[in-house]
Amino acid sequence: MKVTRIETQALRLPLEPPIGSALGQFTCFGIVLVTLHTDAGITGENLVFTLNDRRTKVLRQMVEDLADVAVGQDAGHIAGFWARAWKDINFLGHKGVPVMGISAIDGALWDALGKASNLPIYRLLGGAKNRVPAYHSGGLWLDRSLEALVDEALSFKAQGWRAMKMRFGHSDPSIDIARVRAVRAAIGPDIKLMADSNQGLTEPQAIRFGRMLEEFNLTWYEEPLPAYDVEGLARVAEALDTPIASGETEYTRYGFRRMLELRSADILMPDLQRVGGVSEFVRVGHMAESHDVPVSSHLFPETSIQVLGGLSNSSFLEYMPWFSQLYNEALEFENGDAIVPERPGWGFTFDQSRVQYLTR
Repeated sequence: MKVTRIETQALRLPLEPPIGSALGQFTCFGIVLVTLHTDAGITGENLVFTLNDRRTKVLRQMVEDLADVAVGQDAGHIAGFWARAWKDINFLGHKGVPVMGISAIDGALWDALGKASNLPIYRLLGGAKNRVPAYHSGGLWLDRSLEALVDEALSFKAQGWRAMKMRFGHSDPSIDIARVRAVRAAIGPDIKLMADSNQGLTEPQAIRFGRMLEEFNLTWYEEPLPAYDVEGLARVAEALDTPIASGETEYTRYGFRRMLELRSADILMPDLQRVGGVSEFVRVGHMAESHDVPVSSHLFPETSIQVLGGLSNSSFLEYMPWFSQLYNEALEFENGDAIVPERPGWGFTFDQSRVQYLTR
């Protein structure tokens, strides 16, 4: 089965209502859909995206420029594609948009291989588990009022969620402490609560604030420092009892290797788009396992679930339903766990009527 061509489509997906975090205000997404065609008539699908539809054209062009690394090659030789693509992007660098381009095609190749094998990706990866604990990440934003924040947390609990995540980022840390205190009081001690500063603090601020958070028994405290400061993050992790989660903005096994060497985080969070696709997510997962470090996912719940199902050290699926409307199928949940689909490939296919409506 050989790759014959790779198609891309650019979509603009409004976010209603807009949301606010320490990274800024988000109003929409620019999405690049990838469809990989083979001479066996099997297609593989994937998506990558930009915030606020900024530089979507650049990302789309990167995917299209990498197509010649895959076209004409065996679609099942995914490691071969990855090695060729890694060499091809050397001049531009091994972070940022070039790696996102690799991720886009890598995921489409895995989807095609799963369909050709009539197996879900997690079984192709060896199959570790068919369900993964999930947390709701699609709410409890920084721009919510205290009353709205508590109401939303209670609504998640009423829906059956056993874990959820809130955001920090106010200039006065006492405001964030009041907010986490209110949420914890509302949902009780048995619901797992994560919190994210979205890279908004300095090292001294993170340590001071992190110590103030200890009483709330957070499952983890996420990204207190800028993503590039892995040395400072290691010192924060060492100073606090609350586990530190990070890695969504890190690239490839080499970035995560450094994090593991420094013990920068207690939970690693690869992002399918930035880490380098399924292939590199799995490499990072196994490397983390050799250090007895768990991995969680960042965004992309419909696709991340397959990779987490293939890793015995996976801990949580982040449920962020930003792109769920693009799929024909929906994730299934049971008692707070996400169920890994047994359908071939990703187990999710694009809803072409919705895609055409959003295509530019």
